Amino acid sequence: MGAREVVRVVDEAHREFWSTVLASTVRLTRDIDLAEDCTQDAFVQALRTWPDGVPANPAGWLTTVARRLALDRLRRETTLRRKLPLLIEDPAAPGDGEQPTDPLRLVFTCCHPALARDSQVALTLRLICGLTTREVAACLLISEPTAAARITRAKKKIAAAGIPYRIPADDELPDRLDAVLTVVQLVYTAGHVAAGPELTRADLTGRALELARLLVRLMPSEPEPQALLGLLLMTQARGDARVSEDGELVLLADQDRSRWDARLLAEGVSRATAALNEGRGRFALQAAVAGLHVTAPSWEKTDWHQVVRMYDAMLLSWPSPIVALNRAAAHSLVPGADLDVVLTELDALGNEPALKSYAYLPAARADILARLDRPTEAVKAYDVAIALTVNETENRFLQRRRAALL
Repeated sequence: MGAREVVRVVDEAHREFWSTVLASTVRLTRDIDLAEDCTQDAFVQALRTWPDGVPANPAGWLTTVARRLALDRLRRETTLRRKLPLLIEDPAAPGDGEQPTDPLRLVFTCCHPALARDSQVALTLRLICGLTTREVAACLLISEPTAAARITRAKKKIAAAGIPYRIPADDELPDRLDAVLTVVQLVYTAGHVAAGPELTRADLTGRALELARLLVRLMPSEPEPQALLGLLLMTQARGDARVSEDGELVLLADQDRSRWDARLLAEGVSRATAALNEGRGRFALQAAVAGLHVTAPSWEKTDWHQVVRMYDAMLLSWPSPIVALNRAAAHSLVPGADLDVVLTELDALGNEPALKSYAYLPAARADILARLDRPTEAVKAYDVAIALTVNETENRFLQRRRAALL
């Protein structure tokens, strides 16, 4: 196998198996830094070894190598490591082999309440998704040094506090659930619009769906995991229609709905409906918005009044500037909406620190300005959005929108 082909195969394996290999190695070492180092070294060994032939079970090969490297390090450093704080062993996960719930255990460890919420999210994106620090920063709309600091602080806190590597007990789950659901959604978002040339990263969206299904199995009577899974399934169902045959972005308004995956849609709507019947949490409300979109006969026949009402309810329980932005965008599509009022709402959101580097805010402003027949201002807004956009497919789309105004 040629060098380029090996790099491609190992890169695909990294995307698909990183979290599985790392989680299994963490269970052996009870040390996140050591496990991460050995997992990285296993992929380096794959680059050297796989030119002679890719193993039939790449994930198993990588896990075996990572764990062997870790055992070698542990034997060499036995005396030193007796003095270091380690993760508490999970008695419910004996044995040396891979455990199906290893990634979920790692998520709960990263989302322990002893960690600050921003550190929980950054660490999970790094460890579960294998994202680089730069990719974590782009996903969270923060600087790269800030992302690196959050990840480092979280690892130190886990070690110092002896945070257990396990799925929490039943009575602990409710208090831990929101953080984990938030992280799983962010994992999906990181794959749905990825940094780089491709619009999506199927490894990240697939990993998020797998974790969401594990959470539903873990807490079958809780509505919010059901709602999140329903939301992700409905979003995933539209995946093929998001990109044209020539690789360009297609907005929801212009998508060919016959290309949507009917099976995923049916499951997503069913799960979202069940969650809404049990409660009105923020994930249930997000799933309700997605359901309004996918069940509408067409974009033009979407019930925008109801969409806005869902966002209003969401803002009461989750006063996020991103929710406010989505609500303003939906408000602009209500028949007879005053676009000047919408523009005022968007301009006010420009003062929100969380949206300073969020490309969708200037993109939304550009769209409203264009609809108000203010092309010069719209072009300037598109310039800002283009400068902030890290996905090349989205960037080309914005460039085309801008060019149409000149």
